[in-house]
Amino acid sequence: MNTMIGKTVVEAENQRREAALREDYASLGERLARRGVDIDAIKRKVAAYGVAVPSWGVGTGGTRFARFPGKGEPRNIFDKLEDCAVIQQLTRATPNVSLHIPWDKVSDISELKQKGAALGLGFDAMNSNTFSDAPGQAHSYKYGSLSHSDAATRAQAVAHNLECIDIGRQLGSKALTVWVGDGSNFPGQSNFTKSFERYLDAMKSVYAALPEDWRVFTEHKMFEPAFYSTVVQDWGTNYLIAQELGPKAFCLVDLGHHAPNVNIEMIVARLIQFKKLGGFHFNDSKYGDDDLDTGSIDPYRLFLVFNELADAEALGAEGFEPAHMLDQSHNVTDPIESLMTSAMEVCRAYAQALLVDRAALDGFQQDNDALMATETLKAAFRTDVEPILAMARLEGGGAIAPVATYRASGYRARVAGERPAVAGGGGGIV
Repeated sequence: MNTMIGKTVVEAENQRREAALREDYASLGERLARRGVDIDAIKRKVAAYGVAVPSWGVGTGGTRFARFPGKGEPRNIFDKLEDCAVIQQLTRATPNVSLHIPWDKVSDISELKQKGAALGLGFDAMNSNTFSDAPGQAHSYKYGSLSHSDAATRAQAVAHNLECIDIGRQLGSKALTVWVGDGSNFPGQSNFTKSFERYLDAMKSVYAALPEDWRVFTEHKMFEPAFYSTVVQDWGTNYLIAQELGPKAFCLVDLGHHAPNVNIEMIVARLIQFKKLGGFHFNDSKYGDDDLDTGSIDPYRLFLVFNELADAEALGAEGFEPAHMLDQSHNVTDPIESLMTSAMEVCRAYAQALLVDRAALDGFQQDNDALMATETLKAAFRTDVEPILAMARLEGGGAIAPVATYRASGYRARVAGERPAVAGGGGGIV
């Protein structure tokens, strides 16, 4: 496997920190043992956990107002894979990359697969794009795609999703994620019932083309770019879609796609209960779909989501196999650093959730002891699990301190010298 950062750099940075880490790990292990927790068992689960990174995430994002490119911007999917390989090399938590078509479309798919293999990366769910127009396409998605009033536009959107399935099949992917920006901006602009019927009919054509061992994830979003109504606006509608399509259809939960203060962890619990949780796009938000770094605003909410996942895992919930992916836009930070930090944050939330005393929590819930129930959760959340995460990275061949090691490597300066500078000034989320 090719490594993007020299092993000597990683080893030197780890050597500076290893003695202190082992002391911290031993100390935490003693404290957890008093609570009846085996620190090594938690570490093994964390080490086995993985969250996919989005190919588009390693480029600098933007807003509707402006985009300010960073140094060493990836020029194509092959550059993107190299940046993703850095994240995996240092965190050991991001073994797969999720592609977006047509952004990542190449003429030789075998070359793309070989590049991923050489870097030690697999391919996660494929993402289709019918929320913006691609050069040369016959019909515009300005007024919708899979729910468009024009049959030819719907057929074009279906054909694009089938192309994504075909590309993913060749790469070894096993899932398709479908998000549409379809909706309306004015009352009366579209018929709610007819547009949803058209969407379902189009999605049934996509579903019928899924390979036998594939899943399709439909993603809901409350608003944007349609600001009056959105065709797939909430988890209830998303659940109806999954039920209507069939057993290979599941709901994807993006943490930023809900109104402020919505109880996302309860949505997760409901979808687990009815066997329709497909997976996640992890990010964070303050006001809306901000696509901020995961755990940067509300780490407790992230923990509460993982608490539901850990509970389902402990109970052996039927059909429980959620896909995990980061989905962020990095406007003012180095995207590689942000994605590494976010990958570590989801690992942190998972480790904390594994520390919850579930027997005690169940007892307090049965007794309606609200205070002790919530204190049981907080006892896990307040635990500094960094020694567990760092030890898992060290033993997996990664970096004890990924961001510090990345900066010491000079990787960004090196690729900035190899990749032409990108002009700024344009708007756009990605």
